[in-house]
Amino acid sequence: MTDNTNNNAPQGQTSTTNGHIQDKLVKDSIAHNQNISAQAQARTSQLPHAATSNAVKETSTPAAANSTNDFTKVQDLPTGAPQGQQTTMPNNNTNQNNTHNDSLNNSVNNTVNSRANTQTTKQTLFNQRDDINNPHTPDTDGNEETHFGYKTVNKAEKQARVADVFTSVAKKYDIMNDLMSFGIHRLWKRYAISLSGVRSGQHVLDIAGGTGDLAKVFSREVGRNGHVVLSDINAAMLEVGRERLINAGCNNVDFVLANAETLAPFDDESFDLVTISFGLRNVTDKDAALKAMYRVLKPGGRLLILEFSKPVFEPLSKAYDLYSFTALPMMGKIIANDSESYQYLAESIRMHPDQQTLKQMMQQAGFENCDYHNLTAGIVAVHRGFKA
Repeated sequence: MTDNTNNNAPQGQTSTTNGHIQDKLVKDSIAHNQNISAQAQARTSQLPHAATSNAVKETSTPAAANSTNDFTKVQDLPTGAPQGQQTTMPNNNTNQNNTHNDSLNNSVNNTVNSRANTQTTKQTLFNQRDDINNPHTPDTDGNEETHFGYKTVNKAEKQARVADVFTSVAKKYDIMNDLMSFGIHRLWKRYAISLSGVRSGQHVLDIAGGTGDLAKVFSREVGRNGHVVLSDINAAMLEVGRERLINAGCNNVDFVLANAETLAPFDDESFDLVTISFGLRNVTDKDAALKAMYRVLKPGGRLLILEFSKPVFEPLSKAYDLYSFTALPMMGKIIANDSESYQYLAESIRMHPDQQTLKQMMQQAGFENCDYHNLTAGIVAVHRGFKA
């Protein structure tokens, strides 16, 4: 899997063999997703409410019980586990809840209206719950700017813009991953898991875990005495992951909306392992996110970051650029009906820190014994660090 043994980098080949592989991946992925959806719907319709409540941990109100948009709450997590979703206020005071919800809705409406004036070519997909715990506001950051792909935007706007991207692609995310990487992303993730050192009984936090590829494996590895939290800032992505893992019988996993920059729902020193796979490049303040990951790790715990990086072989780098900026948006248009989101994803990869820079950022956040492993000649790298 290291770059001296894996030379199967995506290069946009159009040979007959790759065409057959691509067709097979599309058919297999579509069939798999349809099967999961059918089984999940059948399960929901057949189970009594009490069983459904235990399986998916819905709230006690009838409206919430029928909603697919409610994730794990503080009171639903097992004793001794990290705190759960705190963006939903406790039900101690109904009036206080209503005031909070009205204020949140007004804030979201203002944000959507403001962004609608500047985005006339693309329908706003922003879900108010994707802006949870946003530490960047006009009050805190003023007009300070950051990158959104190759574009320059205010820091306060980036989180919602990223949310639009992943809300748009959530349903086709796994299919597109198979197509874009020719299935190699599964090998990248398998290698990252092999470096995790995860053991039975441990607590694992998978940040930006989306559709749950890693969390599903960790659920099996930690066993019934362990616990996994699949977190994501994007409700649409987390919904896909929850459906998949519940359908797979992963009953030691909770699903929590959380901002990677703060990880506010979680206590200090809560987890033995923290992972983030292909999500760090979308975070507005990566330094803040690394510090938050350090905070929630137990002493002796480890962090694993799987992310696109800088190819170490120049001819491959040029071919990879050509592939990324031509084939990816085209596939996004054909498969997900969204070329703009995949144009952003290609740009965000180029704006992400290279291997050595990210290693230094981890060290500055407090991690020790940091290293990285290049995969597919550096197209992807796995970074690892430990908390003393």
